[in-house]
Amino acid sequence: MAQGRGGLVAGVDSSTQATKVVLIDPEHGRRVAEGRASHEVTGSAGARESDPEGWWTALGQAIAQTGRARDVAAIAVAAQQHGLVTLDDSGRPIRAAVLWNDTRSAPDADALVAAWGPATWAERAGSVPVPSFTVTRWAWLRRTDPDAAARTRSIRLPHDYLTERLTGEAVTDRGDASGTGWWSTASEAYLPEVLELPGVALPVSMLPRVAAPAELVGTIRPEAAADLGLADDVVVGPGTGDNMGAALGLGLRPGEPVLSLGTSGTAYAVSERRAVDPSGVIAGFADATGRFLPLAATLNCTLAVDRVAGWFGIDREAVSPSGEVVVLPWFDGERTPNLPGASATVTGLRHASDPGAILMATYEGALAGLLDALDRIEAQVGGAAAELPLTLIGGGAGGRIWQETAQRLSGRAVRIPAERELVALGAAAQAASILTGEAGADIARRWAASAPGDRALEPVPPDLERLERIRRVRAAATDLATLGTTT
Repeated sequence: MAQGRGGLVAGVDSSTQATKVVLIDPEHGRRVAEGRASHEVTGSAGARESDPEGWWTALGQAIAQTGRARDVAAIAVAAQQHGLVTLDDSGRPIRAAVLWNDTRSAPDADALVAAWGPATWAERAGSVPVPSFTVTRWAWLRRTDPDAAARTRSIRLPHDYLTERLTGEAVTDRGDASGTGWWSTASEAYLPEVLELPGVALPVSMLPRVAAPAELVGTIRPEAAADLGLADDVVVGPGTGDNMGAALGLGLRPGEPVLSLGTSGTAYAVSERRAVDPSGVIAGFADATGRFLPLAATLNCTLAVDRVAGWFGIDREAVSPSGEVVVLPWFDGERTPNLPGASATVTGLRHASDPGAILMATYEGALAGLLDALDRIEAQVGGAAAELPLTLIGGGAGGRIWQETAQRLSGRAVRIPAERELVALGAAAQAASILTGEAGADIARRWAASAPGDRALEPVPPDLERLERIRRVRAAATDLATLGTTT
């Protein structure tokens, strides 16, 4: 903890396609400045990769856009989870990073799960590996590019990579580590029995140290300060994964449910107890505060809606009643259910069906899977009260149709926070915490109290008939996909 130091705090969100930086006055929570820079994602047919150097370049550009870089006293980075960054003996990337939504490691995930069985994985690690988890893409790299694997001297997650560029310290946090598959929410330590599996064979020395929540992990390196235009005494927090950053930015209390509507969709709630779900639907993550963050993720959310609207040449909100139409928008395969090779399904079309009905059904199909997963999360965390509002965040949260569809399908009150950059805000709260010693979630709640403006929708009776129709189609499509049939 660095007590009493003045200045602004910087929160970084290094997401799949862009890096966002917010500068916050830590005392009042006032946003002073912000910046944004994009980075490239490449790949097709299940491949999704980015050059880690592009993340660093984007970070510098985003900080420069704020115009207040020299006023920053502390910084923390939240970033996309699961990505595999392989470094050589000089700390340089050996190849492009394999991102969270890359599905090429599906056979490696199957082999890892078969080695122990899903129940053992859930109990030991907290989650059953799926193709997005870091352990599966390391096994994939060893199988498909053994030369690159042999040259690898250290492995980092995206936020670890940026934190190490800032400080020179090989460090991660428990939230992001819990999405690798080789760190345990039970023991709060790396799992030797995973690292020693034949498909993994990874020395623990190649992995970063796991820092405590809100630990001051270092001071910025002079070279990094010069690259980014920051002062040379900026202190750095441990950072975390993007979902953990958003939960921290919301200042979530245990049991409060969240749906994040972005390129992917996620459902989660902070919990005092770890989740253990052998079905693999719920990933039993840790959070950035010392608690847990059981979470379900889908690969297809807002991008699927935009794709359908684009095909028909209509606005994304130009919907009409879906009627009999059901859409399962699994354009990129799917993670929940775990069907990386699946494709999209459209059923119930009639001569009278119009593009707006298909678009409406795409919204419903994306949200229904998240709401079903949320029911399972709430059971895992001890039955979070159904009367609690459903918080919508992410790029889709500002859309009227997303809001109204979530309200109609869930039957719950819906809250839409005024703050949009919650991942970066959570990172900023962590940075403020290392300056003041105040808990990051308390800081985020204090900031929110001084900047009201959230929107609320009252509960309506849930559309159970529509949900049941979607569930029946999903069950049939899952059976066909499991048999290897294109739907």
